[in-house]
Amino acid sequence: MNRNIFLIYLMLFLLYAEALNAQAGKIDTTVKMGDAGFHVVCNNKNIDENQVSIVPIGIKINSANPSFKVLGKVTKAFADDMNDDGRPDLVICVYNGSNEEIGTVIGISYNADKGLDPIYFPDIYLDAKIRDGYKGHDEFSTLTGTLLRKFPVYLPNDAPGKPTGGIRTIQYKVMNDGGRLTFKVLRWFDVKT
Repeated sequence: MNRNIFLIYLMLFLLYAEALNAQAGKIDTTVKMGDAGFHVVCNNKNIDENQVSIVPIGIKINSANPSFKVLGKVTKAFADDMNDDGRPDLVICVYNGSNEEIGTVIGISYNADKGLDPIYFPDIYLDAKIRDGYKGHDEFSTLTGTLLRKFPVYLPNDAPGKPTGGIRTIQYKVMNDGGRLTFKVLRWFDVKT
C-alpha cells in the first residue's frame, strides 16, 4: 500500500511539474503608454508556430481584437510611440531557430482613424553590412520612440557560443515608406567588449 501511495504522489508531482513547465513559456502581459496600451497573450506551446491575441486597452478599434500566428515564440512586448503620432504602438519580440536564438519583431501601429496597422520590420539578412557577424541572440528594447536591437558579433574563426567581435547595436525608427509603416535603420555601431 505504501508503494502505491508513493507512486500516486510521484505521478501527481510529475504532472504538476509538467504543467508548470508548460506555463513557464506563456506570455500574458499588459504594456501601456499612459492610459492606453495592449494586453498580449501567447501560450508559446510550439517552437515553430504560436497564436498571439491582442486586446487594446483604452483604445477603440472598429474591428475584432487581432489574433494571428507567429513563427517562433513570443518573449516580451513594448508599447511606445514609434512613429511620433502621439499614440501607442506595439512591438512584440519573437524568437525562432534551433535554440530560439534568431530574433525579430512584430510591430503594430494604432491609427485612430482606421484601427491597427502593421509595421514592417526588415530582415537583417538583406543588409550585408549589418548582418556581417550575425548569428542571433538578439536583445530588443525601446528608447524614446525608437527600437534598439543588440547582438553579439561573431568573427570568422569564432567558436559557437564564443563571439569575440563585440556587440552591435542597431537603432530603428518607424517611418512611412511608400504608404506602409516600416522600421528604418537610423544608425548602427559596434562596441568592443
